[in-house]
Amino acid sequence: MAETRILVGKGDQACYLEGRYANRHGLIAGATGTGKTVTLQIMAEGFSDLGVPVFLADIKGDLAGLSQKGSGESKLQERAIKLGVDNYQAKSYPVVFWDVFGKKGHPVRATISEMGPMLLSRLLDLNDTQSGALNLLFKYADDQGLLLLDLKDLKAMLSFAAENTEALGKDYGTINKPTLGVIQRALLKLEEQGAEYFFAEPALKLQDFIQTKNGQGVINILAAEELYPQPQLYGTFLLWLLSELFESLPEQGDQTLPKMVFFFDEAHLLFNDAPKALVDKVEQVVRLIRSKGVGVYFITQSPLDVPEKVLGQLGNRVQHALRAFTPKDQKAVKTVAETFRAQPGLKVQEVITELAVGEALVSMLMEGGVPAPVERAKIRPPASRMGTITEEERAAVMQASPFKGQYDKVVDAESAYEKLMLRAQSKTSETPVAKRPVSKEPESMWEAATKSAVKAASSQMGRQLGRSLLRGILGSISKGMK
Repeated sequence: MAETRILVGKGDQACYLEGRYANRHGLIAGATGTGKTVTLQIMAEGFSDLGVPVFLADIKGDLAGLSQKGSGESKLQERAIKLGVDNYQAKSYPVVFWDVFGKKGHPVRATISEMGPMLLSRLLDLNDTQSGALNLLFKYADDQGLLLLDLKDLKAMLSFAAENTEALGKDYGTINKPTLGVIQRALLKLEEQGAEYFFAEPALKLQDFIQTKNGQGVINILAAEELYPQPQLYGTFLLWLLSELFESLPEQGDQTLPKMVFFFDEAHLLFNDAPKALVDKVEQVVRLIRSKGVGVYFITQSPLDVPEKVLGQLGNRVQHALRAFTPKDQKAVKTVAETFRAQPGLKVQEVITELAVGEALVSMLMEGGVPAPVERAKIRPPASRMGTITEEERAAVMQASPFKGQYDKVVDAESAYEKLMLRAQSKTSETPVAKRPVSKEPESMWEAATKSAVKAASSQMGRQLGRSLLRGILGSISKGMK
């Protein structure tokens, strides 16, 4: 019978992550330098060995080592034997590199419409009034069949709205120029951070993340060294990926193994200063995505970085050492200790501050989906390389990628920018626009939407709009018929 569980570590008892409960999510927590990255690495290896695709962000470059064979040095062999790892041997894993900026991996792109108004408001750091105005623009664009693909499309929409505030107000509610000006300035700031690389076509096909190779799940690694220093962009981007997975995957319920596992490193960046509405949506996505067969694992310094409603859904827990230098730290340690199912004779509150590097308190879901008593365990050694790789090694992995060349060239399809420019030209021109006459009567919502869907049929976003103009749980275009 094929193995369906992952050995994470061993204390008095071996600690296994059961595949059938892997889509009930998890948490890897601990102070800097306590071993979280290695735990993430061995869990990614474990899922890959089970044939489960993985997505993770590499914020320091040291997870790229998954693509290379480990050292296999004697101390790792000895540790593996002590922890009961069967047939331990150094090996590499199938990896595909991705990069929002297209430098250290295949470009990852999305359209403005796919991002949706809620996540874009978070990305632009808008207040409620400004977010309402942005929602209005998205609604108008949807009604008129104006595709918002890249930044120039959204800029064109903002300019159009500024020139037509009175007309828009009649059908969509009050909107004023100062509010639009704030959004325009926020958009310029976002552009300075390199967002033009991200908002474009061809947009990412999420199915490309769900691949296997020779029976192993492919590990998708997002090179995030440049993205991570921009925490708003980093957190929103990962949340967008998660919401897109939710919207695109079919229901499948509990299975022997998850369809995919998503690791959300530095999870506190998602929740810092996030409005309640967004936190509520995150909680909803995490709760519902389980039925799509996706396991979500948050990695952060303290479990208290994660909102309580989200934390309560994370059944598989690995807790590395926490520091308790201040009264606030000590209170946090006490709170974290109380979240574990007690193990007779184990003083969790004391142990959390005493754990060595490579040690952790582990509690995984057991039979019936209930948490096992917490175990003080040593984490098993990884089989792949611990650390960074050379530029030559990365280039070799990229060369062998099945997606080589697929996302390299940007496609600029007809979208809101071109349509709004045409409208402006038709108003100022003394003669009709050649070959593209404008109707004397304004188009209805459905006429405009239908024409747009036909004209944009060659673009991914156009195909999506052709299927549905409805927006999903986080405001992005739904991926299928509702």
